[in-house]
Amino acid sequence: MGVTETAPIPKQRGEQLLDHAVRYAEERHWDVFPGTWLEAEDGKELCSCGAADCAAPGAHPVMQGWAASATGSATTVRRMWQKQPRASILLPTGRTFDAIDVPETAGFLALARMERMELTLGPVALTPDLRMLFFVLPGAGAKVPDLVRRLGWSPSTIDLVTRAEGDYVAAPPTRFGGRGAVQWARRPTPANRWLPDAEELINPLAYACGREAAAARARRA
Repeated sequence: MGVTETAPIPKQRGEQLLDHAVRYAEERHWDVFPGTWLEAEDGKELCSCGAADCAAPGAHPVMQGWAASATGSATTVRRMWQKQPRASILLPTGRTFDAIDVPETAGFLALARMERMELTLGPVALTPDLRMLFFVLPGAGAKVPDLVRRLGWSPSTIDLVTRAEGDYVAAPPTRFGGRGAVQWARRPTPANRWLPDAEELINPLAYACGREAAAARARRA
């Protein structure tokens, strides 16, 4: 009589968050810290911070001194998520990476162009609020505004933002309340361990953002 194979039991969400947080620390050497989480109430998912008008439900720091709690120690990460398994995974920028934050439509346009140009790319994340985050070397915050202006645009008018020192990004599989989960458009792999400099990517990113901004103005006219 043959042995019947059983399907693996799916991991609970808290276990998934813990596994991902540990891998970011161990495999990428990224600092990690836990944020707020989602709680079900009256059929809705509300942020654990308790604010009804929370701008990022389930995906922001719990306390003001969050920067000091960020760690690259897998042991400490395990201890943090064992205390609150549902906590979002937040990554401080300005340490091992910065992130160039653009509208999703512009990001996909730029990503396709970068791939045609065979540019070196790091991880790229998609957020539920329709943004795309391109991971680049630290220092982008200081240079990106001038780089964009040299190309003939203002960062604010084309909706191009740099996440640098003092800021953070939410990492997959963190969920924003009612809007789904952060996902990878380009996953972290050994092949993209070495991040590009912001200067290498800014031309296609600024072009795509400028094009999308112009299209949006034309629609409003």
